[in-house]
Amino acid sequence: MKALVFSSRFYFQSALNSENSGRHQLKFLESKLDASTAPLCAGYAAALVFVNDRVDRACLQVLAQSGTKLVATLSTGTNHIDLAAAKELGITVASVPSYSPHAVSEFTLALLLTMARKIHRASHRIREGNFELEGLEGFELRDKTVGVFGTGAIGREVVKNLSGFGCKILAHDPAPHPETAKLCRYVAQEQLFRESDIITFHVPLLPATRHLVNEQTLALMKKGVFLINTSRGAIFDTPSVIRALKRGHLGHLAIDVYEEEAGLFFEDRSSEILKDDQFARLLTFPNVIVTGHQAFLTDRALRIIAQTTLQSLTEFESSGTCTHCVRS
Repeated sequence: MKALVFSSRFYFQSALNSENSGRHQLKFLESKLDASTAPLCAGYAAALVFVNDRVDRACLQVLAQSGTKLVATLSTGTNHIDLAAAKELGITVASVPSYSPHAVSEFTLALLLTMARKIHRASHRIREGNFELEGLEGFELRDKTVGVFGTGAIGREVVKNLSGFGCKILAHDPAPHPETAKLCRYVAQEQLFRESDIITFHVPLLPATRHLVNEQTLALMKKGVFLINTSRGAIFDTPSVIRALKRGHLGHLAIDVYEEEAGLFFEDRSSEILKDDQFARLLTFPNVIVTGHQAFLTDRALRIIAQTTLQSLTEFESSGTCTHCVRS
């Protein structure tokens, strides 16, 4: 099957080529997919995309006219794809429903521990020859109440990993998981917000979760609360978060995702001036860690993403459907 891979980077290309072994004809482009680049798909039955590609109605219309029948995203989330338009235009959408919850869970704990012990600040000091310990006092997790908002595959791994630190764990999910409930206490959303010292979010981006963290919910939280987001950027209302940081209500923030990341992440912008004032403002706070959507990026996760995506191509080529088709 001929497939054009958009937003391709070395790590994706290497994983796909390794797992493909010549089975499908893959061509890799660094360009993002949108309505302006969609004509490049002429002659390709499938388009492979990632989270910052803009697969909206206009793009899908061009793909349909070009004869592309399958859009496979190298991600779990599909909010960058207009699923209703795809269905209407006869284009099948496939995703990777699960790759490695351990990858994101471990990265979440890495962010938490980095901030808790100020490892990032200590590292910068040492590189400058400053061995002073003043200002590097941290805290121990065993003294904290940690709230895990969302206990899907990733959230459950976070609870499991946290359980080894001896901290009190609260969780919230519309469908509590029986095994996970043995390691934490499921509570209502408001209670989790009020009682947690640290809150980490592991939910999909839905109308109900968009700007879940806002002025009202922040007001429920403890002064000095520590928030972590490795799920979807739009779960946080960034202006509200910045205001909470400025007045000292939000004590720590660690994010691997950002609502407007499509214009920033996955590119080398080190020689450019940041035009996103909100993002630039976040980078000025000493109690904020920002990483560039890398929580998923492990060798195991890339291998599973490649295997699942190539399986979708193989199944679709032979039957016109696939196991991991997304139902709109």
